[in-house]
Amino acid sequence: MALSNSQYDAIIREYGRQQLQNKHEQDKRVEEIYRRIPAVKELDDAISTTAVEAAKKVLGGDPNALEQMRADLADLREQKEILLKAKGYPPDYMEMKYRCPDCRDTGYVNGKKCHCFRKAQMRLLYAQSNIEEVVKRENFSTFSYEYYDDEKPIPGLGKTAREHMRQVVAACRRFIEEFGETKGNILLTGSTGVGKTFLANCIAKELIDRYYSVIYLSSGDLFDIFSRTKFSYQGEDEMKDMYSYILDCDLLVIDDLGTELNNSFTSSQLFYCLNERLNRKVGTVISTNLSLNALRDTYTERVTSRIMSYYRILPVYGDDIRLKKRREGRE
Repeated sequence: MALSNSQYDAIIREYGRQQLQNKHEQDKRVEEIYRRIPAVKELDDAISTTAVEAAKKVLGGDPNALEQMRADLADLREQKEILLKAKGYPPDYMEMKYRCPDCRDTGYVNGKKCHCFRKAQMRLLYAQSNIEEVVKRENFSTFSYEYYDDEKPIPGLGKTAREHMRQVVAACRRFIEEFGETKGNILLTGSTGVGKTFLANCIAKELIDRYYSVIYLSSGDLFDIFSRTKFSYQGEDEMKDMYSYILDCDLLVIDDLGTELNNSFTSSQLFYCLNERLNRKVGTVISTNLSLNALRDTYTERVTSRIMSYYRILPVYGDDIRLKKRREGRE
């Protein structure tokens, strides 16, 4: 759930820039008032002088100095407000203005992350997930069971596609609720267009909204990053950072596993990635059109063994939803 050091530093730097901007804008407002209403500067000088003199008296043992200072400062500030109001300015015009008044643009309130920090954290996580726009359309609130048949039981299953899909969705929701305790793993299997990627996106959105780091990659993009990291293409440092993030992020979504060009390199890299993430106790969701037997034939016994041993396997049944939508004119 925690941000990486570089992610945290990026957010804190933004707060630092905002604080400098706040001070710059305040200085401009103060300069404007002093130029238009010189008497206000005289009052500010008097306020500073009064505070300093009172402090000296308090240190000198004068028991009435503090109370007298409060009365004098209240009078000076009242005069200042009257002058500002007379020129059409609000009383706090010269005060510091904050983008977030709750934390005063520090990111923290009473030692805890402010709501604005969490929003910045979420924006960063979405930007790095590769699915920021997709999950606006594909999430649990837009998920529909209407595309799954509810009349004919699936042979050998004893349930309709819709009944089974309700169980699959319930399992995905449990996966999300339990993610903080045990970052589990899911394999979504099924034919083209039955909703595997949609479900993976639903899971990703829910976890990003809970401030987990998530990255989504098609299998082709995943192995392209592995290849470019391994063989030192241009942008090597950027690829190495991405490679580390793939291994470290809270949830990695690998979409359409099996559609990439497969060879011994992809098999070995897939095993390393899955095994490393298991060792680091972070979660993975894989969607594939391949059956378990086809996975074993396409990759290695070691890859399939890891998946069968450590992944919740959720088969998805149904017709191609995209074709249904086209026929109904919804796409």
